Amino acid sequence: MALPLAACAEGAEDSSSGDSGAKAEVTIGVGGKALMVYLPTTLADELGYFDEEGVDVTFNDLQGGSKALQALQGGSVDVVNGFYEHTIQMQAKNRDLKAFVAMLRYPSMVLAVSPQAKGIASVKDLKGKKVGVTAPGSSTDFFLKYLLKGNGLEPDAASVHGIGGDASALAAVENGQVDAAVLLEPSYSLLDKRAGAGKVKVLADTRTEEGVKEVFDVTSYPSAVLYSNADWVEENSETAGKMAKAIIRALDWIEQHSAQEIADKMPKEYGGDDPETYVAALEGAKDAYSQDGLIETEGAEAVAEVLKLSNPEVAEAELDVSKTFTNEFAEASS
Repeated sequence: MALPLAACAEGAEDSSSGDSGAKAEVTIGVGGKALMVYLPTTLADELGYFDEEGVDVTFNDLQGGSKALQALQGGSVDVVNGFYEHTIQMQAKNRDLKAFVAMLRYPSMVLAVSPQAKGIASVKDLKGKKVGVTAPGSSTDFFLKYLLKGNGLEPDAASVHGIGGDASALAAVENGQVDAAVLLEPSYSLLDKRAGAGKVKVLADTRTEEGVKEVFDVTSYPSAVLYSNADWVEENSETAGKMAKAIIRALDWIEQHSAQEIADKMPKEYGGDDPETYVAALEGAKDAYSQDGLIETEGAEAVAEVLKLSNPEVAEAELDVSKTFTNEFAEASS
């Protein structure tokens, strides 16, 4: 494992040197590129910001955050566009990952009941039920386990099924293949529209500050970030800084433009056969995006506490959350 990781790091460092003038070549693993939680990365690419900052990015689109993490561990990607939880999860395994720019301040996950399911009125009713997540071991899985534990159930009280995050997730919930699912946008908005007003029971919703406060008891919860091996971030600090700046430029563009204007910059297939619902979902999601790319210590510590409740390995580990992220690049870009 060390050899391909080292090779990736060396290649990125060489290509970003001032002498060669060549762009840094970076492969980004994304846990579901069409999902709105990762939209700032796609937008930065579509607007040409990575290119302008001197970074040539290639995307590896994967089913969920755990798959993107595996790709990083295996050396097939240099950087992951995933959820911040994984940096803490891996520190508990004595592996150092570091997030270097944030793009979400609210997780924007919705635990929703399938319109086909009966008798589910609360999280406690999920005991013994089939619940969909993007992939086992992903942040949606962590979220589910946290909610189960917080409602007096064991983290494995429900049967977890990997259903992806976009069209496959929507189909699984609509068709009753799972009784409930942790959904991301635009999947939740599409489900809500197709089922009809009031037909989809929501058990938890973290798309707003109010929802985050209710679930996690904080006002900001670092979610989608760019992260990599801590050694890569240190050895490729110039490249990491350029990538962070491109993301922050995209976040500023989001703040300055309408949902329709943002949607117009996305690949057409992201809107699918219902572009109006995609725009509506994006309008609701805009407030969840970070405005500065920073990770707040209070929020990072809240993430660690959530993982301690749902992951015994994290609960038993001695954590130093300060080593799992850096704000140096975001601060330099502000």
